[in-house]
Amino acid sequence: MRLAYLLLAFPLLGAAPSATPLTVNLSNFRFEPTVIRLVHGRPYVLRLVNQSDGGHNFVAPEFLAAARVGRGKIEVPGNRTVEVAIVAPAAGRYKVKCTHFTHSMRGMKGAIVVE
Repeated sequence: MRLAYLLLAFPLLGAAPSATPLTVNLSNFRFEPTVIRLVHGRPYVLRLVNQSDGGHNFVAPEFLAAARVGRGKIEVPGNRTVEVAIVAPAAGRYKVKCTHFTHSMRGMKGAIVVE
């Protein structure tokens, strides 16, 4: 009886964890949340939602390089959503900003904290 229980439970132990969805709203001129908190090694789907008519981007070169996603910049056209699957890289604090003209100067910046 115990052996049957262990055999049934074993596949669950090896199952890959599902990605945690995380929505980041981009608006004029902020990211919400301003600080994105992740756990090292955990899979996530970053859902970048542009709530404005104009374009924005999500620029985090060190973070995206460490997570092996693109070249550090994700463009999000006006009123669109872009989803990016990642696995949280090494623990640390990573800067994020929008590099469209004057957007980060007006407050469109934040941080990604991986614990």
